[in-house]
Amino acid sequence: MGGLIDFKNSRVYWLAFTAYWGIVLFGYDTGVAGSVVSQLAFQEHFGLIGPDGKANKTKVANLSGNVVSVLQAGAFFGALGSAPISSRIGRKATLMVFCLIFAVGALLQTIAGGSRGISYIYAGRVVAGIGVGAISAVAPAYVSECSPKDVRGRITGLFQIMVAIGVMLSYFINYGIAQHNPTAPRVWRIPFGFQFVPGGIMFIGLFFVKESPRFLASVGKTQEAIKNLAFYRKEHVDSDSVRHEMAEIEAAIEEERRSREGLGLKEAFLGKGNLIRFLIAFFIFFLQQWGGQNTVGYYAPQIFTAIGFTGAKNSLLASGIYGVVKVVATALFVFFFVETLGRKISLAISALGMGTLFFIIGAILKTHPPPAKLAAGQAPPPASKAMAAMLYIYVCFYSMGWGPLPWVYSADIFPTRTRHYGLATASASQWLWNFVVSRVGPNIIASLGYKVFFMFATINIGAMFTFSLIIPETKGRSLEEMDIIFGSVSQEDRNRDIANQEKAFGNSADPHRDSKSEGSVEQKV
Repeated sequence: MGGLIDFKNSRVYWLAFTAYWGIVLFGYDTGVAGSVVSQLAFQEHFGLIGPDGKANKTKVANLSGNVVSVLQAGAFFGALGSAPISSRIGRKATLMVFCLIFAVGALLQTIAGGSRGISYIYAGRVVAGIGVGAISAVAPAYVSECSPKDVRGRITGLFQIMVAIGVMLSYFINYGIAQHNPTAPRVWRIPFGFQFVPGGIMFIGLFFVKESPRFLASVGKTQEAIKNLAFYRKEHVDSDSVRHEMAEIEAAIEEERRSREGLGLKEAFLGKGNLIRFLIAFFIFFLQQWGGQNTVGYYAPQIFTAIGFTGAKNSLLASGIYGVVKVVATALFVFFFVETLGRKISLAISALGMGTLFFIIGAILKTHPPPAKLAAGQAPPPASKAMAAMLYIYVCFYSMGWGPLPWVYSADIFPTRTRHYGLATASASQWLWNFVVSRVGPNIIASLGYKVFFMFATINIGAMFTFSLIIPETKGRSLEEMDIIFGSVSQEDRNRDIANQEKAFGNSADPHRDSKSEGSVEQKV
């Protein structure tokens, strides 16, 4: 069951694969913009080339920051706005609505051209950002709510694999454009138009999955919730395991209702044991965004140029290799280690490794600065190759902790009735600081030079490592057990409530149930 091929949970893996195609958009959209702006044809079309025939570095940095960051601004509001919609119409319908909103934004970016083309790109990025932000908040909640506890970390962690795939695709599509040197506006229409592929796959795939059982239970649709839970577990609706899991879900929901009675709009945040969960969700993404990865990811071509890989083809190829390493490292961790090492130790090792490598890169860049320009066909100097290698090792450490686990951890810790609010808060925090970092990223790189790596190293070791040690471990615990971990309810009270719910389902009243369930493995729905 815990192996790589897990037929028992194949329907949950299919759900994750479907919902997370929207997460490819997350990685692709954030990776593609910086690469598009670095293209000479784009710079010429939008007036970024000075009278001397060279790119105006200040204008390029500002435009690059704007094009990347306006998507984050839209995503911030999309993430926040998704919570009330998701709680009203469900996870599946919410994803479909925001998938269509994203398509409108992608269309605006793709058709941009002429003297007002940059306005279309800005508008399209904002609208697409609203869609991506909502998808990034709802998809992990949806997948987490449908996943069994023993593989939930692995399945939820697929989120970061899809992000990494999206970033990698953006690098290689732009590398292909640089190789063939198409004239404007194909320089941006090809990469922006590609957004319809993952968006379309997700939208069509959502027709073939079922709504979250936990959401259905939270709105009183208990029988439908049992059917969907049995579908995802490949069990009969009357099986012991399905009935027990459903009883645990109902018990947790009933406890939440009792503990929050009379709190009104404040219930999600002020319910017993909840405030600390929202603070963790907010700060885990605050630290992730200021840890340096997204600055490297968004502006990889500029970063590799800064450490000596000059020329569009060299920097984009180095960026593409960086993307491949990130996908492979994330996949290895998610499939083989996320349920073995646990959340805390993985985050701690990740932070130490990233911080150490940033210190090494900064030291090499200070003592062995790259030449201002390489001759045609000249390979980057050994020091530049060493720094590139350090970045590739760095992204392996990122992929084993602070890449996938903030999403896994945030999806873990919230109870059913507030999970959409919790994931919206986590996603909004991610997009808020994403926006800030992406907007100031080019300017920070230009102003600090090698010192930017020392800044990120200090954040990784000083703040992220410490944070990793103080948060609770959630590996192997059910979503309903999080209330016990965070002090919302005692273990004794939970056991009593589960027993009461099982009696309510009539588990002990039907002497024929066991014989019925033995002969049925799959629920026919």
